[in-house]
Amino acid sequence: MKNRILSVLIILCLLLSGCGQVTQDEDKDSMKVYFLNNTETGVEMHDFAVNSTDAEGQLEELLELLKQNPDKMDYKAPLSYGFEIKSSSIEGDKVYLDVSEDYRSMPPTREILVRAALVRTLTGIEGIRYLSITVEGQQLQDSLGNLVGLMSADQFIDNAGTEINAYEKARLKLYFASQDGTTLVPVNRTVAYNTNISLEKLVVEQLLAGPSADIAEEAFPTINPTTKIISVSVKDGICYVNFDEGFLTQTYNVSSDVAIYSLVNSLVELPNVNKVQITINGQTDVMYRESISLLTVFERNLNLLTKTE
Repeated sequence: MKNRILSVLIILCLLLSGCGQVTQDEDKDSMKVYFLNNTETGVEMHDFAVNSTDAEGQLEELLELLKQNPDKMDYKAPLSYGFEIKSSSIEGDKVYLDVSEDYRSMPPTREILVRAALVRTLTGIEGIRYLSITVEGQQLQDSLGNLVGLMSADQFIDNAGTEINAYEKARLKLYFASQDGTTLVPVNRTVAYNTNISLEKLVVEQLLAGPSADIAEEAFPTINPTTKIISVSVKDGICYVNFDEGFLTQTYNVSSDVAIYSLVNSLVELPNVNKVQITINGQTDVMYRESISLLTVFERNLNLLTKTE
């Protein structure tokens, strides 16, 4: 009888200690941490609990997590490739990392994926918008020899549902709206993207994403962000962009011409595109905001550009 009572007490103690542990974990904040997938074709996100509530403490914890490969090796830690973090600091909305010379020995595809994982993870710290990486105190350069500079999360995008052969950089010229929504503002943007996505689709996705935070007072979005891209293709210099009906719903205070030519002018900046045909669920016999027929094959319109003083 005594043995039975003792066994029950032991089980109760274990159950109570287990419940206490769950409560403790639930009290911790969860943060998104990004790792390379096993084929090194993209990055993937996992949630981890962190103890720290201040930015410096979270940075220290996240850097430790980014070093740790999982037991089952089903993804790869970005800080497990032979280089070291020599120093880390936070200044305002920026994280600064200085890494060892071994960082330069990574192949270009792996290097940019490591960068993407670091940027996405560390900009998850509240108040942090940018990451800067130096190598032994020297400014980081990409595989083309260009200085990388400050990096934000919107520079690294996914092509969901597919795997990639490599990441590349594209320099895009995008057209967003002016503050009053009546003219276009040209914006240069450098984006790291995967090579399974066409540049034409990349342009459309970037327009849907809107201007980055650092130019939010100068340029404004033009296309309903809930719009779904059905397809983007190019034939004989004409880019065919097929949206769902979300494109017809305008959520921003911009003119019809600005919304249409934000898309058209941005696409015509690409060397293989001269004109743009917009369809809604494959149909061209549609009026955009009851003022512009989508039967039109649109050409560049620079008359809408904001006049500089």
